[in-house]
Amino acid sequence: MAAKSKENRIVITLACTECRARNYVTEKNKKNDPERMELRKYCSHCRAPRLHRETK
Repeated sequence: MAAKSKENRIVITLACTECRARNYVTEKNKKNDPERMELRKYCSHCRAPRLHRETK
């Protein structure tokens, strides 16, 4: 019998707050993190570490 391992996980896109480029795709648990995720990641367009925010 298969387990329901990815029931609460959704795929999200992270966009740079400076240049608005959508650089990263990841997953998050919508039950543990209901608000929008913010991570400091490297932006290849700005060529610097910038704050990336979850898009709709």
